[in-house]
Amino acid sequence: MWSATLSFPSFVASSSSLPNYRNRRFPKIKASLFNYPLASKIMVRNLPFSTSEDFLKREFSAFGEIAEVKLIKDESMKRSKGYAFIQFTSQDDAFLAIETMDRRMYNGRMIYIDIAKPGKRDFQGLPRTSGPPEKLDVPEEAGNDEVADCWY
Repeated sequence: MWSATLSFPSFVASSSSLPNYRNRRFPKIKASLFNYPLASKIMVRNLPFSTSEDFLKREFSAFGEIAEVKLIKDESMKRSKGYAFIQFTSQDDAFLAIETMDRRMYNGRMIYIDIAKPGKRDFQGLPRTSGPPEKLDVPEEAGNDEVADCWY
């Protein structure tokens, strides 16, 4: 049985270490939604219910420019459901935020951060169909009435 281990360096954020760490190269994903790279949107889970969008913007702006913060709220209670989406303008900034803030304690709760997966509304458009399959020109062979010697 084969197994693989993936490890990331432990990193403690400080104002002097962020610019040096930012020079690392991360893989680029070419697809984009709304002119931002696909992997530049992160999802923050297990947030305290008292969290606000302003707090998230202040906290995560240390890693780069933020395009949008979307805190998901309960319609009836008008409070946070415990998760949020943060759209960075750069994919490198999003990876830096993930590596630095994932599994951190915040107000007695451990927060989890991952790259957000595209939802149904992110690809708004009608599905493209290709129509019926094209007919292939297959030449007919002369010995079509022969029976194969073995059966499987």
